[in-house]
Amino acid sequence: MANVSKILLVLLLGIGTVHAQDSSDKLKKEQQQLESKIANTKMLLKKTKSNKEASFNELQVIENQIYYRSQLLKNYDNQIRGAELKVEQKTGQIEEYEQKITRLKAQYKKLILYAYKNRNKYGKMMFIFAAKSYREAIKRNSYLKRVAEIQENQFIAIAQHQDLIKEEIKQIDEEKQRKLAVVADKKKERAAIEEDRKRQEAIYREFKQEEDEILAKLRKEEQDRARLRQQIAAAIQREIAEAEAARKAAEAKKAGTKNNTASTTMKSNTTTKAAPNFQSTKEAAALSANFEGNRGKLPWPVEKGTLTEKFGKNPHPTLKNVTTNNRGIDISAPKNAQVRAVFEGEVTSVLNIPGAGKVVIIKHGNYRTVYSNLQDTYVKVGQKVSTKKVIGSLLSKKDQSISVAHFEIHKVVGSNVTCLNPSLWVHQ
Repeated sequence: MANVSKILLVLLLGIGTVHAQDSSDKLKKEQQQLESKIANTKMLLKKTKSNKEASFNELQVIENQIYYRSQLLKNYDNQIRGAELKVEQKTGQIEEYEQKITRLKAQYKKLILYAYKNRNKYGKMMFIFAAKSYREAIKRNSYLKRVAEIQENQFIAIAQHQDLIKEEIKQIDEEKQRKLAVVADKKKERAAIEEDRKRQEAIYREFKQEEDEILAKLRKEEQDRARLRQQIAAAIQREIAEAEAARKAAEAKKAGTKNNTASTTMKSNTTTKAAPNFQSTKEAAALSANFEGNRGKLPWPVEKGTLTEKFGKNPHPTLKNVTTNNRGIDISAPKNAQVRAVFEGEVTSVLNIPGAGKVVIIKHGNYRTVYSNLQDTYVKVGQKVSTKKVIGSLLSKKDQSISVAHFEIHKVVGSNVTCLNPSLWVHQ
């Protein structure tokens, strides 16, 4: 009986707090992720402070930092509300336990009074001997044992509820302290956001005075991007053509071998095509499936950095009605940061493009990953690479302490090449 009572009390305490605990753990995990992202942006911005000339990358890094800090404030608000709800819930539980104790004590009081009236063995024996039959005497004896057992269980239950109340009060105090700490962190983040906004406004004013130069620079960058797109497309098409030529040569060789060994009757049947190289097809299909299976879980092409230009159309940070079209994503990283393969595969192209540095293209079955704006490359065509294998280092521009990694993903089906959004493939 005592064990059953204890289990019920534990379940009562646990069920009400499981959901709240899960929510609290989720918020703390989200807080850690946001703090990690803020640490990255702070690291990049700290490096730019030594530069006299501000850059658009710096502006975007500040924008990212403000966004992450704002999200962190929302996280703090949710944690504070969660703490308040938890305190309220625990206060309600304490009230329920106190009411339960009041009822248990009243019952216990009656049991004590009964025990007092039957406080000696003689009284208990008289109660049993007063029975009219042997069967009734047995029942009266069982009744007395049951009363003693209930009395003991009542005492245990009261003690357990008192212990639970103490534990709930302790948890309330801990939750209040955690809430106060979160509130303090929230104040710091608000002040940090204001500092970020001031720095952002100063850079905006600086760029506002140089709009003509910025437009000229933007046109030059667009020309470089167009040349980059053409070179990448040409490299992939060249690779497709070479693969197709190799396949046809293999088929022709296989068909020739069959023709040399076939009978005269079989030679007359020229409509049957030779089977393709199924071994390489299976390998490519397996690699494609593995790559697809890791959608949303691929590592970043750089170890540390922040996304500063998304896939597709992006509004210019300072010029109104001006947009850029990005076939991949741009990641701002520390100067000359190492670039790594996001998945295992084979290097199919290493290009040197004026204005865009060096480019590495890696084949993953039907998929291609493209790594641009490299200063040095550490791989060669035909080389097999593993996931996170360092393939080069980023190019750095004069008077800038931030390098930018340009990363693309393409899907090849036959001779058709589709540009995919890398943000949907890498782990955010």
